[in-house]
Parts: sequence; C-alpha cells; structure tokens
Amino acid sequence: MTASSHVRNTASRAAESKPLEYLARGGFVAYGIIHLIFAWIALQLAFGGRSGDGDQSGALQTLAQQPMGKTLVVITIVGMIGLALWQAFEAAIGQSGEQDKTAIAERFISGCRTILYLYFAWIGIKVLSGANASSGDSSQQSASSLMDSSGGRFLVGLVGVVVFGVGVGLVIYGVKKKFEKHLNTQEMNAKVRKTTQRLGIAGYSSKGVAYAISGGLIVTAAVNYDPEKARGLDAALKTLAGQPYGKWLLALIALGIAAFGIYCFFQTRYRKV
Repeated sequence: MTASSHVRNTASRAAESKPLEYLARGGFVAYGIIHLIFAWIALQLAFGGRSGDGDQSGALQTLAQQPMGKTLVVITIVGMIGLALWQAFEAAIGQSGEQDKTAIAERFISGCRTILYLYFAWIGIKVLSGANASSGDSSQQSASSLMDSSGGRFLVGLVGVVVFGVGVGLVIYGVKKKFEKHLNTQEMNAKVRKTTQRLGIAGYSSKGVAYAISGGLIVTAAVNYDPEKARGLDAALKTLAGQPYGKWLLALIALGIAAFGIYCFFQTRYRKV
C-alpha cells in the first residue's frame, strides 16, 4: 500500500466515525437556529424595526444577547466546527464511487462549505471575545482597501460576479431539487418528503436571491467606487427594504430563509453523513 493510499484509508475511517457523524448532525441544528434568527432580523429590516447587521453575523450577535446566549454561541461554534470537519473530509477523500467530473465538483463545493462553516465559527469566537464581529464592516473595509490598490476595483467586481453566480446557482439548486441527492429520502414517508422538498426549494431559492442581490451590489460598488455597497448580505437586505414594494419582497425572502432554517432540522435526521 502506498503512503497516499494509507493516508486516504485512515481519513476514510476517521470520516466514518460515529462521533464525527453526531457532531455534524448537531451542527445542522446550530445552522438552522442561525438561519431562523437571520430570518427574524430580515423581517425586522423589512418593516423598519432594526438598525444592526442584517446577516448571519447579526444573528450570532443577537443570539449572544439572549439569556444563556453565550453558552448557545459556544454550542453553535462547536456545531460549526463539526460541520467544517465533516466537509473537510468530504473535500479530501470524496464519496465512494467513480471520481468523475461531478464527484470532483462535489469535493470542491465541500471545500467551500468547509471555509464557510469555519468562518461562522470564527464570527462566533469574535462575538464571545467582544470584538467587532460585523461581516458587513469587514466586507466594506476589505473592499475599500482593495479598491485603493492597482486593479483592485476589477477584483472587487470579479468577486461580485462570483457572488452573483453563487446566488443564481443556489436558486437553480433549490428549484431543481438537487438537494435531495444528499438526503436519505428512502427513509421518509410521503408527507415528510413533500415537506422537506418545499422547505428546500423555498430556502435555497430565497438565499440565492439574497446572494444575487448582494453580488450585484458588490459589482455596483466597484463600478461607482462605493465600498458601502460592498457589505454583503447586510447591504443587500437593507437596499431591498428601501425599494418600492421592497419590504414585502424582503418579507418573503425572510420567510424563505426561515424555511431553510427548518430544512436544516430535517437534515439533522435525513442528511447523508
């Protein structure tokens, strides 16, 4: 057996461990709670009841302010690390079967998810430490610094195009119900499967619309040299709330994000891990 094969087999055994599976499934609960709070924040933004960050960092800050909030943030951090470890193994070794282009793409996406979950864990750590955990502030500062460098505005615009593409991809992923391939649908009865489908479609589509708007604003920020528009989801939701009929569309997006939060709870039980 070659050294690479030995490493792969060792990683495979680690990835199949029950503690890691339980940690990952628990992470979905934490991820769902983050999105439910995020949805509540978006609903408040829609009707002018909030001035703070309108994104997942705002959700973690809101969670920390509740009774037992810091304990819940610690649990959330552990859950995010669990999801990150699981996706890191998925990225490193992939799923069993032929490693074709689709499998390689799945491994790449798992790598992106690893970074995302670790980012949420890092935000949680910053919330606990009392540091500025605003994703919007961080995005704005990064965009401003990048725009001041040679070719920086082009790079910011390119990031915006990528984020817009991610948004469109999420909508397609949801509408075409591609998320079902990651679920043990054979374990669901007809009612549970129908409910999960509807939650997944609404959840992924709503997140996709939010990301697409965010990407469009980042491109606008690069074109107009306006870093304030490069605040990610926070800018997207607040901009939408300020448009004619925007608050109603934002309210629908908030309901969709809440649907995604509930969908995460179904993943706790039915996700293939």
